[in-house]
Amino acid sequence: MSDNGSADSVRQRGLAKMAEVYGTEFQDYPGSHFAVTADHLFADIWSRPALSIRDRRLLLLGALTAQGAIDTAGIQIGAALRNEELTEEQLHEIAVFLCHYVGWPNGTKLDLLVGTIVAQQKKAARKQEADRTE
Repeated sequence: MSDNGSADSVRQRGLAKMAEVYGTEFQDYPGSHFAVTADHLFADIWSRPALSIRDRRLLLLGALTAQGAIDTAGIQIGAALRNEELTEEQLHEIAVFLCHYVGWPNGTKLDLLVGTIVAQQKKAARKQEADRTE
């Protein structure tokens, strides 16, 4: 078997893709749940070439909103902003669009969460800037 198929190589590809998708480094964790997440979901599924990370994130935001999994959608919102894949305006527009397909309550919750996460990231950026200038 070539190194590309070894368990360590697959895990490293998965961790690298997770870092790319979420804009932050991930460490390896024990357990079968993390193994499936890193080795299959990220090393294989998120790495397939036909869709971009942004494409996959848009699909995931729609699916999570449709399921009412707004708290989990927040992870995707934060990553989309950090990676500069989507703007605040685009995220609000996604919420308005989804209101019409997945229900007004879930779309509205998504819109409110966008505002909250944008505000949190702006506050963190201001603090980081203030810390640098001290």
